[in-house]
Amino acid sequence: MDAKVHADTGLMMDAAGQLQRRPRILVVDDQAIHIHALYQALSEDYQVFMATSGEQALAVVANKQPDLVLLDVVMPGMDGYEVCRRLKADAASRDTPVIFVTAHTDETAETRGLEMGAVDFISKPINGKIVRARVKTHMTLKAQSDLLRHWVYIDGLTGLHNRRHFDEALSNEWSRALRGNKPLSVVLLDVDFFKRYNDLYGHQAGDDCLRQVAHTLATVIKRPGDVLARYGGEEFVCLLPDTDFSGAMRVAEQLGQQVFAQQIDHAESTVTPFVTISLGVCTHMPNSPGSAAALLQGADAQLYQAKSQGRHRTCGAVLAAQ
Repeated sequence: MDAKVHADTGLMMDAAGQLQRRPRILVVDDQAIHIHALYQALSEDYQVFMATSGEQALAVVANKQPDLVLLDVVMPGMDGYEVCRRLKADAASRDTPVIFVTAHTDETAETRGLEMGAVDFISKPINGKIVRARVKTHMTLKAQSDLLRHWVYIDGLTGLHNRRHFDEALSNEWSRALRGNKPLSVVLLDVDFFKRYNDLYGHQAGDDCLRQVAHTLATVIKRPGDVLARYGGEEFVCLLPDTDFSGAMRVAEQLGQQVFAQQIDHAESTVTPFVTISLGVCTHMPNSPGSAAALLQGADAQLYQAKSQGRHRTCGAVLAAQ
């Protein structure tokens, strides 16, 4: 690779002089000699992690999120087929390519592996050049697939996540909140009198306004686990995992304040001469009834309350109290 590697940090410097994370590979084999051979073949170009059992492999995948897994088929306890099955059953790892590395080259074994979701087979004893070539091919394919998946979930106007991404994130975070007994909050908001804004300034200016609002919202929603998305039209939505009602209300108030602070002219607003937003907050608390759909509906109901009370404000409620 045309890059200077920083082995101690897992970073590399590309040809443009930019630091990037080195691609990560997990090698899974119960024999140290095989792990060592693969490490020797790949460590110059990739950050290589190692596991000697199926259980350890699953833990490393969850913790390190490798870009590719080289997986031995025959291991004591959990074999490679079962590891692959579990990886493909988990939304967090289903798109991680798996290459089986095995001494078994019969058609039945290869067919079974491909049916379980593996992308390739490499025979033992390994040939370093072949391993590097195949890994490079599948790394390239994964990078292309990741880019396509990324654009599927991005709103073209604002650059934020889109509604499809939010809907999937809400479903996943709802399940995680239930498993972990954690609160989950949603903030739904929209730009006040946006139709009037478009009518007065034109749709191009309206698009510019939405982009500026989106950028401003993004300066507030900074935690890695939080999700900010354009919900549709002039509506935006924030998903706040592990956030109770008071915390969500603080975030919502900050969102409203930051948008108002931009002083974007809005001569047709009857609230202020600048662009403002109305916000609705709803929180699901641990051990309370409800559903992901009800949580979103609750935020929508609170947004309606904010509008009916004069706009440029935040209303909120706890889902269990509704």
